[in-house]
Amino acid sequence: MRKRLRTLAGYLVAAAGLVWVFHDVKLGPMLSAVSELRWTWVGLAIAIDILTYMTQGFRWRLLLKPIGELRWLDAVRAIYAGLFASEILPMRPGEVLRAFLVSKQLNTPVSTVFPSIMVERLFDGVWLAIAIGVVAMLMPLPAGLLHAGDVLGVLILVAALLFLYEVLRLRDDRGAVPVPSVALPSGIERFRRHFREIGRRPETFVAFGVSPVLLLGQILAFWLVAIAYAPLHLAFWAAAATLIVIHLGTAIPNAPANVGTYQFFCVVALTLFGVDKTIATGFSVVVFVALTVPLWLLGSLALGRSGATLAGVRAQIRGNGSG
Repeated sequence: MRKRLRTLAGYLVAAAGLVWVFHDVKLGPMLSAVSELRWTWVGLAIAIDILTYMTQGFRWRLLLKPIGELRWLDAVRAIYAGLFASEILPMRPGEVLRAFLVSKQLNTPVSTVFPSIMVERLFDGVWLAIAIGVVAMLMPLPAGLLHAGDVLGVLILVAALLFLYEVLRLRDDRGAVPVPSVALPSGIERFRRHFREIGRRPETFVAFGVSPVLLLGQILAFWLVAIAYAPLHLAFWAAAATLIVIHLGTAIPNAPANVGTYQFFCVVALTLFGVDKTIATGFSVVVFVALTVPLWLLGSLALGRSGATLAGVRAQIRGNGSG
């Protein structure tokens, strides 16, 4: 019942967002602008977006080194399959799906894969916080965004300190981490052990250095779609700030593909930068479709090539527990 209520709440939030987005919008000018879309720029944006996820596959492969050697293409395929699941199902189960697929490929419990995903999220958070600071120095940002950036910075700092604590924990003379006074379940202890192993490998530093490329690629793809949308004249830094607002606004799981909330925060950010609401609404739909539909197509292909189905994976995860 709680899961159904959370799902229902997500759909209600999405519906409310769409109602606000399309309220008082002039459909004629919006449709006219969509018909004049510059498809060359859209195609370039899609290509860069795909390259971004391919880069994420390279980064994830580095973070998975402590538990095994995963082919780069298999990492990319698992990422796209997970993205597809998060796009079509509520509450974003994609992270669980991609962890499950890789655990099967490496013949290891799911609990040994999750630390690499958590480190990914930590690195993304660090660079997102840095991006907010850089954009704030180059252009005036809304007070709400600056406040959200401060909150994000504090959360990331706490997470980074916890990560460093696990990595730098003192060892005894035999090189083993001291056993905690309270016995932990094997899955949790295995999780912590792999978390520490990730932090102590040189590949992790490379993965951290690669991480800003992902955010930069997402911003560039977003900006190129803005160039393709003729009525919108958006500077690169304004596009970066808008995408940051979308990232922060859609951080909490909601409706599939963030429908409604994506458009809401996109329009809110653009109107704060002086963009007409009709133009902002049209662009929010165009950029969502341009950068989401290819993800659906590639994600469905990736899931099919994995030999798994969403229903089958969900049943196996429930049967195996946390691994």
